[in-house]
Amino acid sequence: MIKQKKILIADDEPVNLDFFDLMFTKLGFDVEKAKDGQEALEKIRKFHPDLILLDNVMPKMTGFELTKILKSEAKYKDIPIVMLSALDDVRDKVEGFELGVDDYITKPFNFYEVLARIKAVLRNREIYTQLVMAEELNNSLKLLLKRVTKTIDDLEGKHGKSDNTNELRSCLTEMEQKIDKTIVHWEDLKKNEIGLDSIDTEIRNKMKEE
Repeated sequence: MIKQKKILIADDEPVNLDFFDLMFTKLGFDVEKAKDGQEALEKIRKFHPDLILLDNVMPKMTGFELTKILKSEAKYKDIPIVMLSALDDVRDKVEGFELGVDDYITKPFNFYEVLARIKAVLRNREIYTQLVMAEELNNSLKLLLKRVTKTIDDLEGKHGKSDNTNELRSCLTEMEQKIDKTIVHWEDLKKNEIGLDSIDTEIRNKMKEE
């Protein structure tokens, strides 16, 4: 069974809150709402959402202020944030990305665009999580290979080489080569991926042109 994704919506406009609540609930999300930044922080700590849809301009605490707090706490820093804002200035967008938001959408917005961006952010976070888990698995396998290889060395030191130890050593070498190829492949994918650094550079160049 696919786990229901939890989304917290923080916006001081009741119309937006009710609209997003209705639409995302219909789409199968588990939705929690907050009408200001302080309430959003309290609910995030209780609800621990998979994604936060965050308005920037809110009473008690702005979206930027809330983002700073979340990114400073290990328990919440990896929760993806999609920021909604009436501020269309490039500098505001740069500040948002530098603080760690995953996407920045200016008002007025189209719901289907917001939905598409949310799905993309969730998909990217899932891929990232799987990559981290795979890298941890590879590291564990490399460590296991070293230990098994040492055991074979000890056996050969006591009893001499045999067909069995030679075959086992060959299998270990083949496995290690496959692991190394996988790591190289992932590094190539990272190099070819358009990251936030290139996006940030492009935005800064546009700022200089203005």
